[in-house]
Amino acid sequence: MKKDRKERITPEWIHSLKESEIFVFGSNLQGIHAGGAARIATEKFGAIRGQGVGLQGQSYAIPTMQGGVETIQPYVDEFVTFAQAHPELTFLVTPVGCGIAGFTAEEIAPLFRKAIDILNIWLPAVFW
Repeated sequence: MKKDRKERITPEWIHSLKESEIFVFGSNLQGIHAGGAARIATEKFGAIRGQGVGLQGQSYAIPTMQGGVETIQPYVDEFVTFAQAHPELTFLVTPVGCGIAGFTAEEIAPLFRKAIDILNIWLPAVFW
């Protein structure tokens, strides 16, 4: 059964994942993962220190700390392409870039425009 857009809202707090779920978090290119969702990804979902981009364990890193919001778009596009290639997985996107990186949801949400109709990508309520 396909979920419509409003049913694909990432839970505000993610404490555990089903086997087919992936925790999508904002990172830095160095993969330090010291705080925020990146730390949770490391502690609970298999994120690898030193890896700042892509799938790692049950998590997926999108770099958000390398410059302005425009520098994030290529990594979001890469993520969307990856998610499309893996329809067997459900990607739970956290409010990437809206914590330590200091961007607002209004700045980041448009970067995920291509993800809106991809049924295995869930977005935070503030991105809808």
